Amino acid sequence: MKKKTYRHAGLLAFSAVLAGCATGPSTQQVDEATQQVLKSSFREQGIAKLDRLVLDASNKACSEAAGANLDDKLAKSIEAANLATVKLPADGKFLGDWREGEKIAQNGRGLTWSDKPGEANGGSCYNCHQISKAELSFGSIGPSLYNYGKIRGVADPASPGSRAIVEYTWGKLWNAKAYNACSGMPRFGHAGILNEGQIRDVMALLLDPKSPVNQ
Repeated sequence: MKKKTYRHAGLLAFSAVLAGCATGPSTQQVDEATQQVLKSSFREQGIAKLDRLVLDASNKACSEAAGANLDDKLAKSIEAANLATVKLPADGKFLGDWREGEKIAQNGRGLTWSDKPGEANGGSCYNCHQISKAELSFGSIGPSLYNYGKIRGVADPASPGSRAIVEYTWGKLWNAKAYNACSGMPRFGHAGILNEGQIRDVMALLLDPKSPVNQ
């Protein structure tokens, strides 16, 4: 009953904006009304808080673009700002255990109101990417990750020649907007979805020659 009340109040707010504009609402008025609908349609429960509805500057710019290409200067400034947030591993160790990384990639759980604070989240990578040749079902929103390291010539992730690819991959996992301003990929490290140890394991899944990704 409470959910219906929230939703009804939001729709009334949106209708009031439309009714009050003889020549039609402005973009700003529609945006404001939309935010009211969102805020009235959700409620805090468990670890799911309303701050999830707050857009940072990067997401706001991409949302306002509504699918159109950003101005090059704006896109580059967003990428630079997000690149500055990338935290490389303090001990210089980029790879963990690919077996654990595979579990994370295939795990879609986490961040819902029913999850407990501090519980490890999954990466849900399979929803957007092919991960290994053995997979029968996978998402296609993102590119295939099969042979990710092999295609990029990473035979030994610890070699100096692989450093650029290793750091790029870490940065992409940590904050994808560092390389693509309006990337739809979760900012795993930046948003605290995965911890540093989990990112190391996913890195191993992508770059370890023994991983099924590179077989």
